[in-house]
Amino acid sequence: MRTNLNDYITLGRSGLRVSPLCLGTMTFGTEWGWGAEEKTAREVFDRYVDAGGNFIDTADLYTEGHSEDLLGKFISDRGVRDRVVLATKFTFNGDAGNPNAGGNGRKNIYRALEGSLRRLQTDYIDLYWLHAWDTVTPVEEVISTLNDLVRGGKIRHYGFSDTPAWYVARAQTLAEKEGKERLVALQLEYSLVERNIEREHIPAAQELGLGITPWSPLAGGFLSGKYRRQENTGVGEGRLEKTKDNPAFNQFSDRNWGILDELVTVANEISKSPAQVALNWVATQPGITSTIIGATKMAQLEDNLKSIEFEIPAELRKRLDDLSALEPAHPYKIFNPEMQGMMSGGTRVNPWLAARVYAPPSQQPLSVRAQAPKK
Repeated sequence: MRTNLNDYITLGRSGLRVSPLCLGTMTFGTEWGWGAEEKTAREVFDRYVDAGGNFIDTADLYTEGHSEDLLGKFISDRGVRDRVVLATKFTFNGDAGNPNAGGNGRKNIYRALEGSLRRLQTDYIDLYWLHAWDTVTPVEEVISTLNDLVRGGKIRHYGFSDTPAWYVARAQTLAEKEGKERLVALQLEYSLVERNIEREHIPAAQELGLGITPWSPLAGGFLSGKYRRQENTGVGEGRLEKTKDNPAFNQFSDRNWGILDELVTVANEISKSPAQVALNWVATQPGITSTIIGATKMAQLEDNLKSIEFEIPAELRKRLDDLSALEPAHPYKIFNPEMQGMMSGGTRVNPWLAARVYAPPSQQPLSVRAQAPKK
């Protein structure tokens, strides 16, 4: 088990080495009504880097570009540009009324990248994320543009965030078939209260050699334990107070309160904070490479950094797993041992052995490699 920020791991099927916890900087700036002022943001950045962290994530959208401005200043002042793995994103519109100042078309990607490079005070991006599927841009245009940017030296690698699994699979397959630069990672929401990526995205990432960097592992702060139930909603200081009227970010449901209650109980049993246990659960799930953490206070960062220093006992982890498990759904409920027996005529197929025979170790799905017998 990884226990330190400097226990680096390669991101997907690439040579890019990143920390097991990634510093998310959506909290750098207060333009959205919450977040950290420059002084605190700098302290958070310095502490993360001093602890050995090297993976930093932002986006042109965050705090109206101020996050990138601050991050560029901090990196320049510390002289650590070659040390850090700098990631930012494009997709969201930067000029209201202009349809080509947003989305994933070639015109906007170039516009967005030039703005990010300027704010970040750098001439290249280590990992450039497509922030979200725009539903209209052909995948061929996306991978062609990003391929050109890699080969032109503007970006080193690219990945997709908040994108359907079928779109990811098509992009990776086309890139491989056409000899273009391939995706190395996915950035997706994942937490004890949001596990839907287990249906398609995690298996796809394992099959296609993609690292996964989960965002919102604390469900916007809900799993930190600082919110309290109040009638049909919740109350507490933080981001969810500002965003709870948006259905995409409202975490206050009966199901989620039940998961939080169990999380708090488990955390108390092992003398850890709820946030540490929730982060540890995500960071040690199959297929996860680097989990994004964010902080508006130094105490939050210090707490988060300790989340990979322990193991959740198996029986306690099972309680969290069982309570937060996805409901059976079609067609996934067909893929069970009983149905598989009907397909195989009662014979048994060893997936690890089959993958071992037909694929070299570096190309075997992570799920298969995890099943390999220990020497």
